[in-house]
Amino acid sequence: MDILIVPFGKVEHEVKELIKKKLNEAFGRNVAESGNEDLPDYAFDSMRDQYLSIRIINRLEEATDFERFDKVLGIVDGDLFVPGFRFIFGQAGRRAAVIALQRLRESFWGLPENRALYLRRAAIEAVHELGHSYGLGHCANDHCVMFFSNTIDDTDRKGADFCGECVRRLGN
Repeated sequence: MDILIVPFGKVEHEVKELIKKKLNEAFGRNVAESGNEDLPDYAFDSMRDQYLSIRIINRLEEATDFERFDKVLGIVDGDLFVPGFRFIFGQAGRRAAVIALQRLRESFWGLPENRALYLRRAAIEAVHELGHSYGLGHCANDHCVMFFSNTIDDTDRKGADFCGECVRRLGN
């Protein structure tokens, strides 16, 4: 079955195209794209100036117009959180996942922009979160895409590919 990406906010064409390509390579599935949606006000926490990820995941999993897709990935041009954490790069549910782009940009960290690094990070987080929705847990191999990213340095260290053990578990 197919994967659908759902962009929230002003997600650039180049970001969407790269994510579609990487998801197709990682999971061997066709990847479609919905139109850009507005930023999800229903998930916004004004006290934190962030979006509560589980609300977005729930909406994606419950949306009847997405039922024909095996998996759905939301891409939010903003910042995500879950209770108990200052931020998260993404989160996955059973059928849907979401990633946040804001902290993947060098400018967020007060550094000059690096387009190639930003695109690489977006692809890594997209594959990582959908990997969870396909049943993979975090991997101890710090170069595997399924390694837990506690910091942006963790994301930069790992690659966008699964290690051999995760490939085996995924069944590809």
